[in-house]
Amino acid sequence: MVSEVNIKEDRLRKLVVDKLISAGLREAHALTVADVLVHADLRGVHSHGVLRTEHYVRRLSEGGINSNSLTSVENKGKSGALFNGDNGMGHVIAKEAMDYSIKLSKENGIGIVGVTNSSHCGALSYFAEQAANEDMVSMVVTQTDSAVVPFGGADSYFGTNPIAFGFPSKNERPIILDMATSNVAFGKIINARENSQPIPDNWGVDKDGNTVTDPSVVKSLLPVGGAKGYGLALVVDVLSGIMTGSSFGSSIVTMYGDYDQYRKLGHTIITIDAGLFVDKDEFLTSVDKMIEELHNVVPAEGFDQVLVPGEPEQLKQENYSKNGIPISQSVYDYLIS
Repeated sequence: MVSEVNIKEDRLRKLVVDKLISAGLREAHALTVADVLVHADLRGVHSHGVLRTEHYVRRLSEGGINSNSLTSVENKGKSGALFNGDNGMGHVIAKEAMDYSIKLSKENGIGIVGVTNSSHCGALSYFAEQAANEDMVSMVVTQTDSAVVPFGGADSYFGTNPIAFGFPSKNERPIILDMATSNVAFGKIINARENSQPIPDNWGVDKDGNTVTDPSVVKSLLPVGGAKGYGLALVVDVLSGIMTGSSFGSSIVTMYGDYDQYRKLGHTIITIDAGLFVDKDEFLTSVDKMIEELHNVVPAEGFDQVLVPGEPEQLKQENYSKNGIPISQSVYDYLIS
């Protein structure tokens, strides 16, 4: 059984911040990165949590992330803008870009911000929740390096290319859908390796394209839903890569390798004021009603209740906020070293 440590979120944030500052990142940026990483662990999405700290420290130390980045903005009409992230921490860049998109939406009803020259930005649910807290509907997409075989192919082309949607509500928790367009995010493979655990046989394939259960031999991932996930991955790469003038497909610099090179990733953020088409209170109340009606659907055998997207993670967050976050002993040992 894998050894774990239970740790309170505030202490976990501080450990991450200290590690990032020691690698040369300024404190304000380190605080944002730590907040995004701990957000993922609180939701039980440990693949995008503090286990990534060691990777970011290595990239900062070897020059693959600009520790002194300064984001610039070019407005594109009343509702659009293009952010240049100056190859800094993607978490910081995406948060700033979301803030700007929310500002545009408050002024004009809708905002769209493209981001270029960024890096890995962590769990997209963080930014969708950021928008929902301001009564904004949101869509966030980002590209990743080649890791997923296209439907009908044996070699990787697109990345896991995640997509997130956020819908604010009046009294209920917001609806947050955050999903990779692969069957799983590659971080889950890493987490399985870290914990010496087998994986389901529909997660990944080896160098010969054969499905495997040993995470150590996974070469590529499989798209979710076959051709459907492949199509979504293409859409995400066009929106976040081609549309922002960033790299795309197999030309993206790898995350685990080329640590001295900027990855120059693209993201695209769209926010819509919840009151754009109908009265805002009507929208928020209707989302509450939808959640209530879904909760009241008769559950299938083996289920206690129908939950909405993001709700299982939100329930974990409430538990972990109160009782502490479980992280692997090896990750904890790294953070305190």
